[in-house]
Amino acid sequence: MDIHTKTNSLIESFLEHILVIKGLSRATVSSYAEDLAAFQGFLLEKSLQLNKVSENSIFIYLMHLRGKGLQSRSLARHMATLRGFFSFLKEYNHLDNNPTGILENPKLPKLLPKVLSVDEVDSIIDQPDTATKLGVRDKAMLELLYAAGLRVSETASLKVFHFDPQTGIVRVWGKGGKERLVPLHMTCMKWLENYLQNWRSLFTPKKDYIFLNRSGNGLTRQGIWKMIKKYATQAGIQKDVSPHTLRHSFATHLLEGGADLRTVQILLGHSDITATEIYTHIQADRLKPAHEAFHPRSKTKPRKIIP
Repeated sequence: MDIHTKTNSLIESFLEHILVIKGLSRATVSSYAEDLAAFQGFLLEKSLQLNKVSENSIFIYLMHLRGKGLQSRSLARHMATLRGFFSFLKEYNHLDNNPTGILENPKLPKLLPKVLSVDEVDSIIDQPDTATKLGVRDKAMLELLYAAGLRVSETASLKVFHFDPQTGIVRVWGKGGKERLVPLHMTCMKWLENYLQNWRSLFTPKKDYIFLNRSGNGLTRQGIWKMIKKYATQAGIQKDVSPHTLRHSFATHLLEGGADLRTVQILLGHSDITATEIYTHIQADRLKPAHEAFHPRSKTKPRKIIP
């Protein structure tokens, strides 16, 4: 077996491992496969065997990627892929050493997700023309996206039997095929039931997805994205609004309303609470002006005290 074929075989074994044993989604596995294909190309170019890869080799590879224009976030993703791959090789005795063991991830910029105010969200949700079937569908979808904090892929894959109108619960399958149950408020339930009972049949359904396009098939993620952009523009919102913006807004508004971080973690479907903690930074960002204006030890200009 030549070097190229053996590397291919090990990569395939790793991809099968993270899909079947680790339970990662096919989209994530596909992303890992692309990263490893790029790394394999680098190895071939340098005539380097896997068992000869060192910490210095990994460093040179990251510099090679940066030279191609990749930013810190993309470099960190490639590093995470390599870390997982080499950990797998060492664990299953394909290699004696893990060259990624002591290398740190490239530093990521602290990018906070864009968040809408409650009024801005309300303005977007009010845009659809609910005298039409498309308008009612879009209204129900916007209500659901904001009420449940769904990812766009989760929304597109929802099927009719995933919503229980008796309990007001929607069953969602998130990343890695993990299931979670999310409760809906009454306004969302009203619009979702109205759409399902009175309007969905007008789309002549060919699939059992909740949200259908004009042909009766399921809406695509791109279709949902374009719909939200359209209504944000109609509402006069200057921010770059996407389905994920509504998800971020959902989480932030819950925390601002007094929800605890663990509850928000469960509702969002985050496996690690550190992914949820970014929303505490958003809260702190918004509270800073109030803190500066009203805290007695603030260094801002003193306010006039009314006796």
